[in-house]
Parts: sequence; C-alpha cells; structure tokens
Amino acid sequence: MGSIDPLKPIILFDGVCNLCNQSVQFVIRHDSKAKFNFAPLQSEFANSKLREFSFPTDELNTILLIKNNKLFQKSTAALEVSRSLNGLWPALYFFIIVPTFIRDWVYDRISKNRYSWFGKKEECMIPTPELKSRFLN
Repeated sequence: MGSIDPLKPIILFDGVCNLCNQSVQFVIRHDSKAKFNFAPLQSEFANSKLREFSFPTDELNTILLIKNNKLFQKSTAALEVSRSLNGLWPALYFFIIVPTFIRDWVYDRISKNRYSWFGKKEECMIPTPELKSRFLN
C-alpha cells in the first residue's frame, strides 16, 4: 500500500484481532506527527521483515515494533510505542523498569485470550484513504 520510509518505526500487528486493531487506532489518534507505519502480521511485507530478523513467521501472537533496525516484541514493543505518543502516554515507559519476564507474563495472558475476550475479524482491516500511506503490505 504505502511507500516505506526507513526512518519511521513500523508496528506489526495481528490484522484479524479486534484488540490489535483497536490498539492501532489508538496509536493513530495519539500519533499526531504520524511517526509510525503499520503492517498486519499476515501481510507479505511483515513476513519479509520477520525473515530479515530470523523471527518465526507463524507466531502471530504479539505486537512487534521495528525501530532503528531493531525488533521489539510484546510488552517492550508496547512501551516503546507509548514513548512516542502525544500526551501523558510516554509516562508509561516508566514500566520498563519492571523485569521483562513479569511484563511479558501479563502480556502473554492477554494475548492468549484476545480472541475470546475481544473477538476476531474474518480479514485484516482496510485503512481509510487518509491513512492508506501509513499501512504497508
């Protein structure tokens, strides 16, 4: 869909997960400078990027962030995203001091139940024409 700006961080998300799609919409609303691009984990773009990082392409149970040529996942990815949002959301980065295994344990409980708690779509979301350039296939 969009062209790749190598300087923009890319959020890879489960495109059929309602919670994940709501999270992407949240980021868009709180990212007034359009710092992030997005790609569903189900896309060829995401598969290609994940292969570059030797990350399993069949694991669609986490948010991933590619930033400064590094791959962040789970709670660390979410905290890295919060750092760049408008308002008070960067204050959440304080939780980076919590050991990763604790943060990721909480993250994994939510991830494991996301479809039963929030539902699932039959297909990935289609961005509006205004947002199309920020979504990569």
